[in-house]
Formats: sequence, structure tokens, C-alpha cells
Amino acid sequence: QADLVESGGGLVQPGDSLRLSCAWFSQVFSVFPMSWYRQAPGSQREFVADISFDSVTTSYADSVKGRFTVSRDNAKSTMYLQMHNVKPEDTAVYYCSGNQFWGQGTQVTVSS
Repeated sequence: QADLVESGGGLVQPGDSLRLSCAWFSQVFSVFPMSWYRQAPGSQREFVADISFDSVTTSYADSVKGRFTVSRDNAKSTMYLQMHNVKPEDTAVYYCSGNQFWGQGTQVTVSS
């Protein structure tokens, strides 16, 4: 069992910025690609972004492209999701994933 811990969620207003973190205190963090997913109430979990083990390659869902940026710091065993210009439709529980393991999620609520 792997311990992935998300943090940084909260209540923000439309247009605000927010940074999520995903810490995975594992010696193998640096060798695995990592991903962000989200799940809104009543919806299926959906892909948000991912990043290769060496940060060379990233990909994004069309709905967040240009607003969200995924990054990682292998020395800190942590992945980040920088969110800009958030919208109400970004409201969801955000999960990180690596090597088929999942964190418990962090809630992001965008509301005025």
C-alpha cells in the first residue's frame, strides 16, 4: 500500500488561483509518471493532467489546458497542480495517482 497525500484544496472564487500538492514519500516516486484526476458530485472520475517521471512530458484535459500546470519535484517526492482562472465547473475532489496507487483526495470548491 502506498501513501499518497493530497493537500491544498479549499473554497475559492471564480478567477482565483490555487496550488494542489501530492506527496508520495516513496523511494520510487522519481521513476513513475504521475497523474491528477478529479471527480465532481454525480460524475465519474476524469483525467486532469499527467507528467512523466522526468518532467519532460505533460498532458492535459482540454477543459483545463492553458489554465492548469502540472509539475513535480523528485527531490521532495511531490507533484503539484497549479490552477489559474478557476471556474465553478472545476469544483471536484482532486486525486493524485502513481503506479496505480491513489490518494484520498482534496476538495476544491469554486463558488462566488
